Amino acid sequence: MAETVGWLADKLSIVELKIYHMQEQADRTDVAPDFRERCEGRLEVLRMQRDDLAAELTQLLSDVAAGRVVPKVYRQFKMYNDPQYRQTK
Repeated sequence: MAETVGWLADKLSIVELKIYHMQEQADRTDVAPDFRERCEGRLEVLRMQRDDLAAELTQLLSDVAAGRVVPKVYRQFKMYNDPQYRQTK
């Protein structure tokens, strides 16, 4: 599993926002019925994506809690704005 808890949480929040705004479109009364039907179809796909991501996050958290997965921590090595890394010409 290459995903991290943060990555999954980020994707979940994005999908939730898409669901919210697609639901707004599906509820509009000033558009043609076929537009609303397309929005409903897209809502089904988005909800399935959300459910898949939520299940994956739940499994990952369970694996971390049980010690089956140990998250890697990657240190940041930022070189910009650090004078010791600047070359003098």
